[in-house]
Amino acid sequence: MTTETLRQYLEFYRDLGIDSLYRRGVAPIPQPKPEIVPVPSIVLPDLAPQGDTLAAIRADIGDCKRCRLCEARKTIVFGSGNEQSMLVFVGEGPGADEDEQGLPFVGRAGQLLTQMIDNTAAKEGIPIRRENVYICNVVKCRPPENRTPLPDEMETCGQFLFRQLVSIKPKAICALGATAMKALLNTKEGITKSRGKWHKWRDIPVMITYHPSYLLRQYNQQARREAWEDLKTLLHFVYD
Repeated sequence: MTTETLRQYLEFYRDLGIDSLYRRGVAPIPQPKPEIVPVPSIVLPDLAPQGDTLAAIRADIGDCKRCRLCEARKTIVFGSGNEQSMLVFVGEGPGADEDEQGLPFVGRAGQLLTQMIDNTAAKEGIPIRRENVYICNVVKCRPPENRTPLPDEMETCGQFLFRQLVSIKPKAICALGATAMKALLNTKEGITKSRGKWHKWRDIPVMITYHPSYLLRQYNQQARREAWEDLKTLLHFVYD
């Protein structure tokens, strides 16, 4: 084979994208390895300022006008309970009673939640009551007609919920209902599959259970039993 013929063959294979040819019995010539340039690691900012407190978070919320929920609300419902609690309950949003009083879970659903906490703790020999835990919601203003908060409303208010949780540093979180579950876990899984299991939010264990307003419906006797079992597991994990 002449040199010119070989050159034509090589140009043909190069045009096909083949850049290495080997002869039988001849080891390929090692190619230099490409230089690996290290990429500097990216440090993501924390969700909350250093030394954040619940008082500072409430001050930052102010007379909030960040989303449409401010238009019909009467009161911003920030949260209540023991600010050093090892356990935080997170609900969906304020209802009519909560909007009037400025406190979370004071209506019928709140009364059921109080009974569940107090009675379960008493039966299990755990010396706590509702006032010993901290309770707050994903959104701090009542959605019109108690509708489910919209994604942009949850995102806007979620920054304050996350700061609350970081500030309190609980041993565990209880997400009450699908909205709280989605806000904390960013999951599309249904609550029936997720409840009663341990999940994680920033390394903090999260127990999912039904919202008390769902348990108030007469046909949900099975769900009530399951929610009580979830709460029993949660209280033993936190306080044993």
